[in-house]
Amino acid sequence: MTNDDPTPAPAAAPAPDHYVLTLSCPDKQGIVHAVSSFLFMTGCNIEDSRQFGDHDTGLFFMRVAFSAEAPASVEGPASLERLRASFAAIGDSFRMDWQIHRAEERMRIVLMVSKFGHCLNDLLFRSRIGALPVEIAAVVSNHTDFRELVGTYDIPFHHIPVTKDTKAAAEQQVLDLVAAENVELVVLARYMQVLSDNLCKQLSGRIINIHHSFLPSFKGAKPYHQAHARGVKLIGATAHYVTADLDEGPIIEQEVERVGHEVTPEQLVAVGRDVECQALARAVKWHSEHRVLLNGHRTVVFA
Repeated sequence: MTNDDPTPAPAAAPAPDHYVLTLSCPDKQGIVHAVSSFLFMTGCNIEDSRQFGDHDTGLFFMRVAFSAEAPASVEGPASLERLRASFAAIGDSFRMDWQIHRAEERMRIVLMVSKFGHCLNDLLFRSRIGALPVEIAAVVSNHTDFRELVGTYDIPFHHIPVTKDTKAAAEQQVLDLVAAENVELVVLARYMQVLSDNLCKQLSGRIINIHHSFLPSFKGAKPYHQAHARGVKLIGATAHYVTADLDEGPIIEQEVERVGHEVTPEQLVAVGRDVECQALARAVKWHSEHRVLLNGHRTVVFA
């Protein structure tokens, strides 16, 4: 039996484009209504929406994930440029700090590392298997220890040594690389150099660091051995944005692990590496998915 019907099958509808809108502004009535009305009028469909009003700062924060179907007009689907241009009036009326991004677009990042490679190795692997929505444009190090590892991932490795006399020039090389590669985020994956105020300012809100966090605090050499000597019961790590104030930038994520009296200093180091990897990976993921909004010295995280 044959099908003699000459009518062609209808063409499949094009897949919708997906976007993320983030905003912060002074809190007042009508913000959610204005945003949802805009998306409705532009033929978009809200798929996820989160918001938070901070009574302490008087600011309102919002993240909206939405899709844009192709309308019946000849103009085609809503483009990123068209969405941004048409939303600008709403942003101005509410004094918003806002952004619209394509949800499928992977964020281009640079990893920086010194001689401890656990966070580097973790981020490289997570990126390869698709667990992080990022594209690693390059790895920068002031040492050559991980050149071979990075090479196995076919990622450019830049050795930029740092001394007291070459620090300014080395940081300028990093800034030049960030600009040339259209990098949106720099991740200090155990990069053991204190950054200058100039670099921190130029990459404000676009550079994340990870460091161990103990109660009480142990600074200097071998912090896990110091922690062992004091009988610490919690091992922790903090991922935060970098500012000129060392290790005091807005916190994105923290992780802790309970340890007992029987652990050795070497076991504490191993536990510390694990929690550092976990906290940093989550911070990078949330930032790259546009889930983190700055709120002064704090963050709002729509995880």
